[in-house]
Order: sequence, then C-alpha cells, then structure tokens
Amino acid sequence: MPIINRKIPAFGLVALSAVAGIIAGVTALYVIGGPNGNTGAQTAEETACAAKTEKVAALDPAIGGEVAAMLPADQPHFLGDLVFNGPDGKLVTVASLAGKTLLINLWATWCVPCRTEMPALDALEGDMGSDRFEVVAINVDRGGDEKPKAFLQETGIKSLTYYRDSSMGVFNELKTRGLAFGLPVTLLVDQDGCLLAHMNGPAEWASDDAKSLIQAALSSGEG
Repeated sequence: MPIINRKIPAFGLVALSAVAGIIAGVTALYVIGGPNGNTGAQTAEETACAAKTEKVAALDPAIGGEVAAMLPADQPHFLGDLVFNGPDGKLVTVASLAGKTLLINLWATWCVPCRTEMPALDALEGDMGSDRFEVVAINVDRGGDEKPKAFLQETGIKSLTYYRDSSMGVFNELKTRGLAFGLPVTLLVDQDGCLLAHMNGPAEWASDDAKSLIQAALSSGEG
C-alpha cells in the first residue's frame, strides 16, 4: 500500500508555532512569577514568613486612628535581605537587626511629609526603643551626609540611629515588591525579618494609636 505524504500547509505551521509560543509564554510566567521573581523552592526564611498569617491577623484590631493607613501584609514576605548603611557607613541588613521588631521608615530631606513626621518617629524611638524594638529611619537623599545630618541636628532628633541609603536601592527594591510608591514609606517587620504591615504616606508616630500598634506587634511575637 503506498505511503501518503500528508504535508501540513504553510498557514498550519504558522498556527502551530503561535500556539507553541503561547504555551511557552504561559509556562514562563508561572516559572518566573512570585513576589521576588525567584525561581525554584522558597528559602527557609521565606517559608517561615509565609506561615505567619495569624500573626498578621492579630494586628488588625490595633490598626486604626492615626495609623489607619497601615495595611496588613497580604503575604508576610521576608525582608531580611534589604541592605543599607549603618551610622559608621558600613553595610547592614534587616537580618543583622534580627531579634527586634522594627518600624522601618524611608525618608528624604526634600520630602515635606517626611520632615514633618521625623520628630514623631524620634519620640516613638525615645519612648519605646529597646532591645526588642527599634525605629529604623533610613535617609535616601542622593549625595553626601551633610544635608540629612544638618536636618536632623536642626530638628533636634536625638533618639534615632542614623541609617542611610544614598543609592535608593532599598526604595527601588520595595517598589519592585509593590510596597513603595513614594515617600515616606513605612514597614512593620517582626524579629525574624518578616513583613507584618506597610504604609505609604505619613502618620503621627508619637500617638497612642501608633504605640498600641507597636505593642500589639511585640505581644504577637511572644506567642
């Protein structure tokens, strides 16, 4: 019996190629996707953070009043890999501050709301700062230290440790994670470097509402 050579028409080959391209694209999306663009299995830190949904939920009753704009984390991402400069100019990470609940605030001297809330952040650190809690205010001005240091001195800031990131790397990283849209931006991070809540915009951090939120985060870490 003769073998029939069934050739696929040219338009059929084009259609098959298009379908294959779509399948490959969808596959790529699912491989590349993820909060940090990582492929493969989660790290141990990311897995540990993902299990903290109950801790995030426990903060909800304390979010209101002066800190009503604080949003509970949809997913408690690991932020321990954020890098910035300490007061001595050496690189530090959120992970290097492990053991403390952190209120991380990104600010700049050209940001009017940032300048307005800085004394309140300083007061919060003065009232509640301890070996269990720290306000980590990270200045993101470009250039040298002269301008931000002069502002802090003129404003009478005494309790905050001087943290810097003149590269804007922390802001840009948070932007890629959908956590930063402008300044100021504030993150509430637990003692393991896991994001609990976040806010874009200023707040009255010296208020009773803010202190109640911090106390709720500290209390949830005791369980």
